[in-house]
Amino acid sequence: MTVVSELLWWRRRFLTAALGLFASGHVLRGGAVAGEEHKFPPNFVWGASTASYQIEGAVSEDGRGKSIWDVFSHTPGRVKNGDTGDVACDHYHRWREDIDLLSSGNFSAYRFSAAWPRILPSGSGAVERRGLDFYERLVDGLVAKGLTPWLCLYHWDLPQALQEQGGWLNRDTSAKFADYAQVVAKRLGDRVKHWATFNEPNVHALFGHGTGGHAPGLTGLPNMLAAMHHQNLAHGRAVEALRAERADLRVGTIISLQPVRPSSDDAEDRGAVERFDAVWNGACLDPLMKGAYPAAVAAEFSSLVADGDFAMMRRPIDYLGVNYYAPIYVRHAPESLFGAWFGAPPAGMRFTAMGWPIDAGGLTEELIRLRDRCGNAELYVTENGACYDDPLAPNGSVEDDDRIAYLRDHLAAARNALAAGVNLRGYFVWSLLDNFEWAEGYSRRFGIVYVDYATLKRAPKASYRWLAGFIGDSAPKN
Repeated sequence: MTVVSELLWWRRRFLTAALGLFASGHVLRGGAVAGEEHKFPPNFVWGASTASYQIEGAVSEDGRGKSIWDVFSHTPGRVKNGDTGDVACDHYHRWREDIDLLSSGNFSAYRFSAAWPRILPSGSGAVERRGLDFYERLVDGLVAKGLTPWLCLYHWDLPQALQEQGGWLNRDTSAKFADYAQVVAKRLGDRVKHWATFNEPNVHALFGHGTGGHAPGLTGLPNMLAAMHHQNLAHGRAVEALRAERADLRVGTIISLQPVRPSSDDAEDRGAVERFDAVWNGACLDPLMKGAYPAAVAAEFSSLVADGDFAMMRRPIDYLGVNYYAPIYVRHAPESLFGAWFGAPPAGMRFTAMGWPIDAGGLTEELIRLRDRCGNAELYVTENGACYDDPLAPNGSVEDDDRIAYLRDHLAAARNALAAGVNLRGYFVWSLLDNFEWAEGYSRRFGIVYVDYATLKRAPKASYRWLAGFIGDSAPKN
């Protein structure tokens, strides 16, 4: 696709929106315009996402140290059915098969995370070369198949050795994270050009350090705030370290971002929206983009902020990754961590097997809000998908029509955001594989590829075939 044809594509796109076709009544499910449901910009990135602890297994091989999720999942009562990530999808040994699934699915990119304890078993100090060797093999395998690697440095698996020194409650962990980033970039930066520092630091802080439902299982507002602030600081320090190692890297971060809505018309529930939104959507985004915490929660963070912190957090990035699954409905809850908590969605909504409401319009809404909030920064949907109960038929097929409908609607929502001028550059489905779903263990399936956990056999679902076809049809023709 030439530069001229790309400019012509965008010109046609905005002329279409300006002519009002979205108001003409020729609308498909999810808001897509009839006849254009497969149109995306030239060079749009189509990817799938995974996370190290959720798929790799091999937790005791090649010198890997323990992570907080190893300890948490082996603690009785923490994870449903006592499940652990010890084997997971055995991606550590079956990565070639998984690369073939990416290639056959018409994906152009693969977003994966590196396991910090696989590379630095103690969190700092001695480097485990065999861990880096694994990621080098994976990256080289991706490149050989024409797939672009997108590497996320942290998807919640902190080395347990660092947790024993305070983990994300310890300000020094942010400096160790920057050292880790530099180690990985030194080995892989000549082939990996797209880097994310964190995946969902807001979720990790809230559920891992506030409510205790995720590793490391800490509770209380002070712990949550400290974990969030120190991850924000670590992000900035890692951006600096990555750019110091190689100037040609494209560096960003990934945050779970959702519209926040009141559970009722009650004035207190409406008031809860501002505070919950400030914590969930603002406390990791605003320091990055504005160099400050949202006004609604700034006082709570003030004791954690040292001179220079905001300047470090605001290191320029190349893109922002957005993870979206559903809007959040909240209620006034004085007993909760910050006076607002999850509430009931309106009657009549549909839900996934996770109990999350289905509203593709929330994706469009959030992307447009980010357009206005972040100066139309370069955005990627880095996670979007749905959990359903996926029975494997006797013939080996999985007919997950509900997931197909979910993906269709959300891709239409992404197109609507494009029509509104959002600088959206790519979409990554969550997830390539069924996997270890954190505190839910193996009871929940998000994958477009079914994994039989007894045999570890992979079986592409109907959604995999549908999405492969959609991606294949979406490429504009010269």
